[in-house]
Amino acid sequence: MMKLSNITKVYGKGALEVPVLHGIDLTIEDGEFVAIMGPSGSGKSTLMNIIGFLDYPSSGTYELNGEQIASAKESILAKLRNEHVGFVFQQFFMFPRDNTIKNVASPLVYAGVSKGERTSRAKDLLVKVGLGDRMKHLPNQLSGGQKQRVAIARALVNNPTILLADEPTGALDSNTSEQIMKLFTQLNDEGKTVIIVTHEEEIAAYAKRIITIKDGRITDDRRVTS
Repeated sequence: MMKLSNITKVYGKGALEVPVLHGIDLTIEDGEFVAIMGPSGSGKSTLMNIIGFLDYPSSGTYELNGEQIASAKESILAKLRNEHVGFVFQQFFMFPRDNTIKNVASPLVYAGVSKGERTSRAKDLLVKVGLGDRMKHLPNQLSGGQKQRVAIARALVNNPTILLADEPTGALDSNTSEQIMKLFTQLNDEGKTVIIVTHEEEIAAYAKRIITIKDGRITDDRRVTS
C-alpha cells in the first residue's frame, strides 16, 4: 500500500520558487488500476515521479507498506525502484543497436543477473507481450506499438509489484493504444498495481479508479463502475 500525506513539491528557491504540488493526500492499495488525469502543467507527472521514487517531495510523508520513505537516502530509493517499480514512458528509450532481447534484459545487467537468466526472462516476457516473433529485431525494425510492448516487457523484467506508465499511448494511434491498454488491463488482472498518467479520457476509462489533478491539487477521486 502507498500512502501519501500532505505532499508538496516546490522547484527553485526564493523569488524563483515554483510550487507544483499542494498538500496531496492519496492512498493506493495493492492491486489497484489507477489513472491520474490532468492537463499539461497540472503536476500529474511530478506526482508520478514521487510515487515512483524518482523525486523527493518538498514536504509531507510517503509510506510504502508502512515504511516511511519520503526522506530516505538515494541508495534506499534506488533499491526500492529496482525491487518494486517498473516504468513505462511515452518515449520508448530503446538502445538502437541492441535487439529486443537485449533491450528487455538491460535492467538485469545492473542487477547482476547471469546472461543465461537475463535471456530467459526477456524471451518469456516478449512472448507474454506478443512479440515472440520479434526477439532478434532492432528498434528501427519495429512499429511504435511494438516498441511500447518492448518497453512494457523491460518494465516487467525485475518482476515489480508496481507498474507506472507516463502517457504510454501518447505516441500511438488509437488502435495500437487500445491494444496497449488491454495489455495493462491483463497485467492488473494478474495482480500488478498499475498507475497510468494521461490526459486522455478514453485511456483513463480503462482504469478502475480515476484521480483528477489540477494546479497541483486533487480535484476528483472516483471509482469506475463497469
